[in-house]
Amino acid sequence: MRFKKLEINGFKSFSDKTTFLIEDGLTGIVGPNGCGKSNIVESLRWCMGENSAKSMRGTGMEDVIFAGTSNRPPKNISEVALLLDNKAKDGPSQYSELDELVVKRKIEKNKGSKYYINDKEVRARDVQTFFADLSTGAHSPSLISQGKIGQLVTSKPIERRAILEEAAGISGIHARRQEAETRLNAAENNLKRADELRRQQEKQLANLQKQAEEANKYKSISEEIKKIEAGLYYLKLIEIDQNEMCQTQSLA
Repeated sequence: MRFKKLEINGFKSFSDKTTFLIEDGLTGIVGPNGCGKSNIVESLRWCMGENSAKSMRGTGMEDVIFAGTSNRPPKNISEVALLLDNKAKDGPSQYSELDELVVKRKIEKNKGSKYYINDKEVRARDVQTFFADLSTGAHSPSLISQGKIGQLVTSKPIERRAILEEAAGISGIHARRQEAETRLNAAENNLKRADELRRQQEKQLANLQKQAEEANKYKSISEEIKKIEAGLYYLKLIEIDQNEMCQTQSLA
């Protein structure tokens, strides 16, 4: 699988839709300082899942949207689409039946970014893993920028591991391992939280059981009191009847 075409629209200095064809062999872009050569590389990294605004030389991710000039109004949407050739069928297995793939990232002011693979919305993690399976990505050592060589030479051994993983073609496995570890940690935290909730529910259940027992005792005692009160009323009625009979007999 190889990169075939890059389309940029509203990204940084590219106000109008601009298409870059990546032909066989070596493709070069030549121009004076400030013409936007670095923006092309950054658009490629951004489309592949770069989430650091600082890496995009901005304070926020919306800074990648064309801000306007004295002659052109600002835009509200920025899009970058990358067309990949998969005729060799060496891409991820889920896309093996397709000859071409289009990975697109779109950002709109106050609405955030969205990713698409063949016009189907996907997660940022899906795009990052997709390119990791191709042994590339937004942070791939194969993307050489100004000062990158010196950084690689002076990097720590743990940082050089990314170069070896990419060369061995296991970047995707490493990315999936990180995602699996993240999910496992999240599941472990959820289990701990569930255990805490279970203990809280058990305490509440014990209190409710105690209250239920007290309510049952109150109910039984109330019934006994009602029976005793009914007996007293009955005895009083008998006493009243006897008094009335005695008064009647004395009058007679």
